[in-house]
Amino acid sequence: MGSQQSAQARDKAMRKTSVVGAIVNLLLTIAKVIFGIIGQSQALIADGVHSLADLSTDLIVWLAAKYSNRPADNEHPYGHARIETAFTVGLGVVLIITAIGIAVDSAQRLLNPETLLQPTQIVLLIAALSIFANEGLYHYTIRAARACKSSLLTANAWHHRSDAISSIVVLIGVAGSLLGLPYLDAFAALGVALMIGKIGWGQVWTSIRELVDTGMEPKAALALTRILEAIDGVRGVHMLRSRRMGGVYLIDVHILVDERLSVSEGHRIAEYVRLKLIDSHEDISNALVHIDPEDDSVAMLCADLPLRREVLTDLRKVWANDIDLSEFDKVILHYLNGKVHVDLVCSIYAVNANVEQLSERLQENAKALNYIGDVRVYRQL
Repeated sequence: MGSQQSAQARDKAMRKTSVVGAIVNLLLTIAKVIFGIIGQSQALIADGVHSLADLSTDLIVWLAAKYSNRPADNEHPYGHARIETAFTVGLGVVLIITAIGIAVDSAQRLLNPETLLQPTQIVLLIAALSIFANEGLYHYTIRAARACKSSLLTANAWHHRSDAISSIVVLIGVAGSLLGLPYLDAFAALGVALMIGKIGWGQVWTSIRELVDTGMEPKAALALTRILEAIDGVRGVHMLRSRRMGGVYLIDVHILVDERLSVSEGHRIAEYVRLKLIDSHEDISNALVHIDPEDDSVAMLCADLPLRREVLTDLRKVWANDIDLSEFDKVILHYLNGKVHVDLVCSIYAVNANVEQLSERLQENAKALNYIGDVRVYRQL
């Protein structure tokens, strides 16, 4: 229920911020393009294209919210969060293409001075309004992004801030042109293009790293290992792996426990470790904990050993003249160090022989099976 409520809150935040951003960016796009043409500022027109790109990102966020926050199903057992990541890659590509187009146009104008535009003072007012509007959008969106831990919303927030920064560049370029330096407007447009391209590439690269399951930073992983090693009952930690999905991490880890621990206690320790991982890092949403009686990261020593049915069949054959296994209350098998170690538990009245002598005799006869290790007989009331 908690995860469902979280997904609903995330969906609501993404949709709300995208709608607000879309309205503001639509108005800015229209104002910048129109007054860029009227005010003869190539930089402001380029900035209008930047706002149009931001408008497209708001639409992408809206679509991503619709699909990425759906609950897990049979076809997507880990949920749909990576739809958001895929949308982010597409958004980054759009921004890079936009940047290339603006850069090419700016370069052509710089190479052909007769095509340079002569901005007017109205451009300064529009650029100033854009700075305040986009900085406000940045703070509004980044708060929502941090609240719902959305990488796409974070990227969109920085798009708003990049638009504010590009408007500052436009302001400087136009002011320079008005002071008699006509090249500054074209250079400002080129600077805007470079910023758009940098943001786009950063987005694409970060999202691709997530899509190929790049793990968390080694220092962060080491810190998690240290936390787990301090937990009572955990004798070692190995094979800690992480992958990012929709702004949060999923963790897989193997922990080493006492080799003869009960299944229920091992499960209790594993569940404690899982919850500890989730509580220790705000970006970890879930963890899968594997219990090991020995370190299997070095070698899988017991991988080829037979399972219980085959083991008991073999033991009945080699112990046919010694005991009847059905007389024992429990036959406990321990798969350790490449051998199957056997504990036989019987009631105090079931076996009359000395348990130590019986253990030695059974172990001696079990040598016929090269995979059997220690054999121990226990009596209980």
